[in-house]
Amino acid sequence: MAWQPDRSGLQQIIQLLKESQSPDTATQRAVQEKLEELNKYPDFNNYLIFVLTKLTTEDEPTRSLSGLILKNNVRAHFSKFPQEVIDFIKTECLGSIGDPSPLIRATIGILITTIANKGELTHWPQLLPHLCQRLDSEDYNVCEGAFGALQKICEDSAEILDSDALDRPLNIMIPKFLQFFKHSSPKIRAHAISCVNQFIIGRAQALMVHIDQFIENLFHLANDDDAEVRKNICRALVMLLEVRMDRLLPHMHSIIEYMLLRTQDPDETVALEACEFWLSLAEQPICKEVLSSYMERLVPILVRGMRYSEIDIILLKGDVEEDEMIPDREEDIRPRFHRSKTHHIKHDDGYGDDDDMSDDGLDDDDALSDWNLRKCSAAALDVLANVFREDLLPTLLPILKETLFHQDWEIKESGILVLGAIAEGCMTGMVPHLPELLPYLIGCLSDRKALVRSITCWTLSRYAHWVVQQPHEQYLKPLMTELLKRVLDANKRVQEAACSAFATLEEEACTELVPYLGFILETLVFAFSKYQHKNLLILYDAIGTLADSVGHHLNKPEYIKLLMPPLITKWNILKDEDKDLFPLLECLSSVATALQSGFLPYSEPVYKRCLSLVEQTLNQTIANTNHPDQFEPPDKDFMIVALDLLSGLAEGLEAHIENLVQNSNVLPLLYQCMQDPMPEVRQSSFALLGDLTKATFQHVRPFIGDFMPILGQNLNPEFISVCNNATWAIGEISIKMGQEMKPFIQLVLTQLVQIINRPNTPKTLLENTAITIGRLGYVCPQDVAPMLQQFIRQWCTSLRNIRDNEEKDSAFRGVCAMIGVNPSGVVQDFIFFCDAVASWVSPKDDLKEMFYKILHGFKNQVGDDNWRAFSEQFPVPLRERLAGQYGV
Repeated sequence: MAWQPDRSGLQQIIQLLKESQSPDTATQRAVQEKLEELNKYPDFNNYLIFVLTKLTTEDEPTRSLSGLILKNNVRAHFSKFPQEVIDFIKTECLGSIGDPSPLIRATIGILITTIANKGELTHWPQLLPHLCQRLDSEDYNVCEGAFGALQKICEDSAEILDSDALDRPLNIMIPKFLQFFKHSSPKIRAHAISCVNQFIIGRAQALMVHIDQFIENLFHLANDDDAEVRKNICRALVMLLEVRMDRLLPHMHSIIEYMLLRTQDPDETVALEACEFWLSLAEQPICKEVLSSYMERLVPILVRGMRYSEIDIILLKGDVEEDEMIPDREEDIRPRFHRSKTHHIKHDDGYGDDDDMSDDGLDDDDALSDWNLRKCSAAALDVLANVFREDLLPTLLPILKETLFHQDWEIKESGILVLGAIAEGCMTGMVPHLPELLPYLIGCLSDRKALVRSITCWTLSRYAHWVVQQPHEQYLKPLMTELLKRVLDANKRVQEAACSAFATLEEEACTELVPYLGFILETLVFAFSKYQHKNLLILYDAIGTLADSVGHHLNKPEYIKLLMPPLITKWNILKDEDKDLFPLLECLSSVATALQSGFLPYSEPVYKRCLSLVEQTLNQTIANTNHPDQFEPPDKDFMIVALDLLSGLAEGLEAHIENLVQNSNVLPLLYQCMQDPMPEVRQSSFALLGDLTKATFQHVRPFIGDFMPILGQNLNPEFISVCNNATWAIGEISIKMGQEMKPFIQLVLTQLVQIINRPNTPKTLLENTAITIGRLGYVCPQDVAPMLQQFIRQWCTSLRNIRDNEEKDSAFRGVCAMIGVNPSGVVQDFIFFCDAVASWVSPKDDLKEMFYKILHGFKNQVGDDNWRAFSEQFPVPLRERLAGQYGV
């Protein structure tokens, strides 16, 4: 006899479901408590499935809600369900898959996939055969319900469906799905394509066998009337572009024609899926070849897609020009992620960071932070500009002339976005037009429409690199003046865009901004009193970037007096668990490094609080490890940001930090952080260790025996930034230890030599590794020199592009000392050594003397004729440089 509900129990649950739809929060809370209580009764879930599947007298929202509460219970407590309850739920789900109500069918589908996700696909062998069989039902509701459930299962369990665990059901399912592409119901056609789409990226074998039939069926549906079908076709073609280009190539022209049409689809969700095609195609090597002849048609379509739609403007409150007094809603503030500190070396080309996360700024409208047609069109134009470069301009310039100066603000705004989107790819071709365009854009910063002012900030930031290279009076000064006015705009969106754009300008201009520092600081500090919560976080970033860009020029009493009080006020207001500390601590880290001794008056409370944040996080971690049921795991970002600020203090205060370190437990805490399982914590710990070593080694020295084995274990290039900082710290320690480094050489040298010889190692890590090997050789040449031949070639090529500095100096002294101990180690690669020596612009006299001795020693040993033959292999600039500097 099947389970039957008790009447009064059923009434009670229905009453509860009705109450849970009440908008009153007190009622909601009472319902929540009652539900928790009912969960203690094993057959409570039977009542829920009964209401969902059997109680057709109730209204649909109540029945559906019953199913969704059951779904949450399955997610949270499924392992505690008695077997008879599980069996009852499964039977009811399969029996009601064809409910006449689309809402109830969809809820049952969600419930089925939630149970399947709990590992039940393997314990519910009849599920997939039953659903596939129901696809053949004459009853539309049954077919659609089964397909809806299958689509959700395919989305959630694609991997296990394509594995041996279930005896490869896809071999039956995929051919079955393909039959339904021609079904008379658009909903069924859309389900069928969506199911197959889940297996494209994983290259499921069962689909690859039928790939030609799949593509043929997609083409058959090209002119389908249903938007959902068209959207799924576009999505399939975009994925196939990445996975099976070979199969699409013969049809590429028809596909491009189709996508040109779909990118203009009246349904924006279809247009968006189609627009993704251009983004994907731009990454394919054949892009230029297949797309060249279509660019004249594609570019205007993309530009049209970059206009705000009427709905966008309503969502963005485009008609609200002044909102600076309205506080932000907490849910509008996106979480920020802290980037841990990495030690970089300055290059001749001015690019220090080879993993720069550039923000393309197409996210200028976060109320729409969902991906939309405008952003996708702009991103597509950006990547295509990088493929076609100047060839894009003959098509684009006439469109730009028409849009940029248009009377309608929406069209003008889209023209300004276009100009920003092509900045990177078409820069060379745009340069002749910039003298005319820049003053116009600077003028647009005063446009009456806030959305025009905000996009103009972004577009101008994309041309900042060019602006900074021109005479200041011409563009930099007027741009800076107007951008700073926009930082104080009455509209929050404009404030945000201006602050971000100004940060980009700071990065490009660096010390060029020094003459204007007073004016810049007054504006940024005034913004503190004006900004709401969200923009404050961006303001911290602009101030931190300014400090990074102008460095010690900030250390003037009048600037410190302007800048520090508002920062310290915020610092005092924020509690230790407030995530707003992240951007403030990052900002203070940059400021402390720039101000150097100017930060001393503020250093003690900042130092102590950072230590306390680290200690609290470590204690919470221990508590959570020992009693996971009682204590939540802590947010380790607090510790990471605090470690980075301590690094900033050590770097800025140098020896002045000695008193703070002496009277604190920073080194035992650091010892714990260096062993944390989270890579970012270790990364920041090693950066701090290196900075403390440079600033106040006498306090680090007693711990070296404990620290060195941990540093050795972290020379693992799988974690690039951890490995990089550990390597750098070893180099700094070796310089301070001198010959006492000897016992630790074997702990680290083999790994360092492996890293420098490893293919595809990032540039920053190679350079730090080369410098540390050189420094180890400088303090212990006898111990490192025997391995010289294993690393000298890579060592020389890694360091030829970095500027003259102290790190490079000590590393080259080390190599000279090692060549003295083991001259034969360099013989085979001597040309690389010559090239590296020539990379020095002005070495110190005694270092130059070392180079001179090695070069002349080598020349004398091989004799004049052999040297002449050898040096004829040199490129001409190298030969001339060595002859001029060293007379060889």
